[in-house]
Amino acid sequence: MKVHTSEDMAPPADVQSLADRLQRALLPGAGLAMAWRASGNGDSGLSVLDASESAIALARQLLDAGQTIPESNGRLSTAWALSDGTRVAVVGEPAAPVPDDVRRDWPRLVRDLATAWLELRRAEARMVALQKSEQLQQALYEIGDLAGSDLDMADMLRRIHAIVGGLMYAENFYIVLYDDVRDRMRFLYFADERDPFVADPGVEFGPDDMPDSLTLALLRHGEPLQGTTDDIRQQLGIGALTQTGESAQPPAAGPESEDWLGVPMRRDDRVCGAVVVQSYDRPNLFGEEERALLSFVAQHILTALDRHRAREELERRVEERTRALQLSNRDLQAEIVERQRAERLQRALFRIAELSITAESLERFYAHVHDVVGELLYARNFYIALLSDDGSSLEFPYSIDERDMARATRKLSSGLTEYVLAQGRPLLADRARIEALEAQGLARSMGALAYCWLGVPLYREDTVVGVIAVQSYSPAIMFSVRDQELLTFVAHHISIALARKQAQDRLVSAHAELEQRVEARTRELAATNAELLQQIGERLRAEQQLTHQARHDALTGLPNRNQLLDRLAAAIANARQDPSRLFAVLFLDLDRFKLVNDSVGHSAGDELLVEAGRRIVSMVRTGDTVARLGGDEFAILIEGLEGQHVAEELARRILGALGQPCWIAGREVFPSASLGIALWHPRYRNGVELLRDADAAMYRAKAAGRDRLAVFDEDMREEAVKILDLEADLRRAINGDGFVAYYQPIVQLGDGLIVGHEALLRWRHERRGLLIPPDFIGLGEDSGLIEAVDWVMYDQVAARLAQGVKGYVSINVSPRHFRSPEFADRLLRLLATHRANPAQLRLEITEVALLDDVPRALRMLRTLRSHGVVAQLDDFGTGYSALSYLHRFPIECLKIDQSFVAGLEGDTRPESEAVIRAIQALAGTLGIHTIGEGIETPLQREILRELGCSHGQGFLFGIPAEAMVQAADGALIH
Repeated sequence: MKVHTSEDMAPPADVQSLADRLQRALLPGAGLAMAWRASGNGDSGLSVLDASESAIALARQLLDAGQTIPESNGRLSTAWALSDGTRVAVVGEPAAPVPDDVRRDWPRLVRDLATAWLELRRAEARMVALQKSEQLQQALYEIGDLAGSDLDMADMLRRIHAIVGGLMYAENFYIVLYDDVRDRMRFLYFADERDPFVADPGVEFGPDDMPDSLTLALLRHGEPLQGTTDDIRQQLGIGALTQTGESAQPPAAGPESEDWLGVPMRRDDRVCGAVVVQSYDRPNLFGEEERALLSFVAQHILTALDRHRAREELERRVEERTRALQLSNRDLQAEIVERQRAERLQRALFRIAELSITAESLERFYAHVHDVVGELLYARNFYIALLSDDGSSLEFPYSIDERDMARATRKLSSGLTEYVLAQGRPLLADRARIEALEAQGLARSMGALAYCWLGVPLYREDTVVGVIAVQSYSPAIMFSVRDQELLTFVAHHISIALARKQAQDRLVSAHAELEQRVEARTRELAATNAELLQQIGERLRAEQQLTHQARHDALTGLPNRNQLLDRLAAAIANARQDPSRLFAVLFLDLDRFKLVNDSVGHSAGDELLVEAGRRIVSMVRTGDTVARLGGDEFAILIEGLEGQHVAEELARRILGALGQPCWIAGREVFPSASLGIALWHPRYRNGVELLRDADAAMYRAKAAGRDRLAVFDEDMREEAVKILDLEADLRRAINGDGFVAYYQPIVQLGDGLIVGHEALLRWRHERRGLLIPPDFIGLGEDSGLIEAVDWVMYDQVAARLAQGVKGYVSINVSPRHFRSPEFADRLLRLLATHRANPAQLRLEITEVALLDDVPRALRMLRTLRSHGVVAQLDDFGTGYSALSYLHRFPIECLKIDQSFVAGLEGDTRPESEAVIRAIQALAGTLGIHTIGEGIETPLQREILRELGCSHGQGFLFGIPAEAMVQAADGALIH
């Protein structure tokens, strides 16, 4: 069998197979010629099986004519067009006579075989398409996997290049990113077998760098481009490129391509990059199929790049957040250390107070005080020096020292101890400072010379009566300013305890003397002796009561916080020894308790607290501990739990009992409470942490609507993280312009004339809007940032004063500022910087600031008064009301708390009038005036005027605003 094809082109295998089948099935041993022309691409051919030249010519004629020619010379012929457009013509030359049935059915049989052949071709085409689809899908899967891998960008792009190379010819391949706004592009990846260009993703190229770039033209065109570089230039109308051959030049100046294919990458209908493949030696390598394939793959490459960048950005943000959390954790650890230090200090002060009662003698008292100080700082060399009664000598009732074994009483001289007595303030001196004092003739070291010496004065009322000193003989041990502050604070409490102990010892001494006299004059002084015995009994009972009060709440008689923490420590120790011993802490807070205090009075509030404590105790089990922590907060320690449900059931019973109505001050009150539960978990290290989490759960219950319970969980722990975020916002606001001063007018109640304004702090939060101090003061106090916030507002007020205002402006000063010895100087420097008049500034302080450190507060207020800055006592009547101190301070005005002003209307009017009348009497005695706060109604204004109050502020006269009310002289506010 001999096969010939036209134009030396072999027919497809399936065409040749069809010719073989026709010969075997219809015309065994016959000659056969089959001509074919495929649709679409124009391919054609001829299959010949032992056919004559005339049969071949007839087959070609039939193919061109597209129709069957009647039989001639014994040949069988037929021609037809298949459904896909392919045309076929067949001519057979039988070797023997053809049966009639074969001759009759020849066209039909040929068509049936050809149709079967066509279906076979279609199935094979679908199989090829399916294989290509699977190959493309696998490539896309691999690209997606690369986007989520840990590979860096360069490795990922190399692997993407390999994947594209598996789909089509891609030996020369590069990826560019495009900024359509700036018309700049970057080569993200570049691989070329001839061009030595090395891609740097950080280098950008523009029209000036690549004036005739096909790539830049493709990005601007926004549609795929394919063909030779010359064809594409003519299509786009760009000039020819010059070839430099230098690797530093962009690839636009590289070799010419025989076939170049580039497709854009789009994001939201904007061109953001392109993928390009090219061939230098094979023309017509890329067709429509390659263009469509590369366009499809390009979008997936863009998606992979976006995902990879998003993952890198997420990792960067996670790393930044981790660093921030580490810093926050370090701050929290520092805060924990500080709180632990405060707890140790509190325990030390409690022991000192207890020693004043329990120490058998002054010698034992001094020894125990030495032990307490030794727990707080280095005190191996320690002594207490006291002035003699006549003030001429220095006595050393207690001294422990490595070198000076004994310190005898001496006349006052120029020693370091005498220097502290004379100056009335602490002295921290190393050896260089001691030598400098000696050189100046101010003081000298008595006895062995110390490397570091620290002495603080002991006060009795306002008079220095002694010194507590510690010293070190080793350069490795030096005292710090923190040690000085600590010893100064402790010395204040030692002075109180010492005075109490001395008084007690004098009493004991007097009692001993009295007993001797009683023994000598038993019959004469029997009655007196009995009376003294009664006094001793009362004193013993008083001592027992003091001990009881130290561990119990004075109002309710319940255990206090200290006793609860001791029991919590024992419960934690037991639970660590036996993990099956479960316990829980319930933290309870009465809802709207302040409303009861403000509306009915503090005595009624105390009565409600006592009733609440009684009801809680009636609901708990035997062995449970109910404690009052302060204010309207209670805590319950429940031991021996079988599970969480037991604690929740007990909490519901407590809430039910508290919810029953009761009569308080002649009114029926329906109290309720919010309750938080914290279950024991080995992560807790002490009772304070349990109370903290139970407190957090209680606030969750209160936020959910009150009169309910909540169990501490991890969501609440996440809430703590949100607090950290708010703290971060607070820090940013301090450095920005988030804080602003609002001003509320202060007027004369008689004629409504504006005399001044009070500056009130506000925070413009970028997400939560305008915040008032209660929304962030607590966080600021806890984080220590509130002082910085205050100074931001003080600066704004000083700047406003410098612009010129009528009257004065008052600012609120927290007790924290009074603990800083530099506050007065810093405030005066601030006023001087802005050139503001100090006489127009007033400080609003609380009684707590006065009592915290009396000598320091007194010096500070006198310094400010000497420059014109006067002080007003804010919220008077709600704090300690230490009247014995009030007359000693340069106070210009008392501000009557708004709770008393609000009480002037309604049933509480008699009590509020009585309090305000007493405040007015006190102010009149001291020669100062008063300001009523929170005046909202004309009736409150008139009552205050009748009671003698001269000034006031409140919503009746104006709400706080950023703009200051600047009424003209004589203008009134009614």
